[in-house]
Amino acid sequence: MISGTTRRASRRALAWLLVGITLGSLPPVGAHAEAGFGLEQLMIALGRVQHSKARFVERKYIKLLTRPLELSGTLEYRAPGYLERRTLKPKPESFVVDGDVLTLENARGQRRTFALQDNLALLAFVESIRSTLKGDLAALDRFYRVTLEGDERDWRLGLTPKQPRMSAVISQIQIGGGDGKIRTIEIRETQGDRSVMTISEDGS
Repeated sequence: MISGTTRRASRRALAWLLVGITLGSLPPVGAHAEAGFGLEQLMIALGRVQHSKARFVERKYIKLLTRPLELSGTLEYRAPGYLERRTLKPKPESFVVDGDVLTLENARGQRRTFALQDNLALLAFVESIRSTLKGDLAALDRFYRVTLEGDERDWRLGLTPKQPRMSAVISQIQIGGGDGKIRTIEIRETQGDRSVMTISEDGS
């Protein structure tokens, strides 16, 4: 049985885990696509990234608030399975997945560590992101109904969760990009709240 603490951690971790696929710049799809642009070409480009860092600005639209919350910080991915989101403003927090371990750290320096094997829902989230970063469309399809619209200059990837515990929180993720770069990610929650993240290259 999943405890309330673990369930809350799952909900918090879900949003940032999903942004793992937005890190960095993707090699231009057209240079390697002989049969035109499609999911396979996009997955090849995603899987080619071995290490990337980016900056983000995220705005969270919550029904109970009149103005969106704004967060900013950095993202990092290292193949095959390291994902980090480090929030710098309005307060420092970090969320790190390294192998099969999830570590959360708050502004007071308090850390909590979770073994992903003990939470099948979180494990599914992590594996779906790893599969995306590796360019494994077949594995990604186990967790999402995947759609792609547009062309290589302006495309939108739609991910609708299949996993019940995930779909109870997230209704859809929409990732937008073009010309070898991911520009935005929007996460729509089932209760009507949503977040929109803008990604830019890390100039450091």
